[in-house]
Amino acid sequence: MTRVPPRIDVDVDRCIGAAMCVRHAPAVFTQDEDGVVELLPHGAEQAGAPQVAEAAHACPVQAIQLH
Repeated sequence: MTRVPPRIDVDVDRCIGAAMCVRHAPAVFTQDEDGVVELLPHGAEQAGAPQVAEAAHACPVQAIQLH
């Protein structure tokens, strides 16, 4: 049975720029010039990493969801 890693969904409209995602998973997330979360180009490949789950959990407005 093949295990499918989770998918990362980022809600930029919900993001308040707290940067918890960048603090927990800097190889996956960054912020744009306005402080809004952005998924790095190869960030989706790391969706199953523990630090990504920590980043999603740490977001104060749940702007990052794992599905």
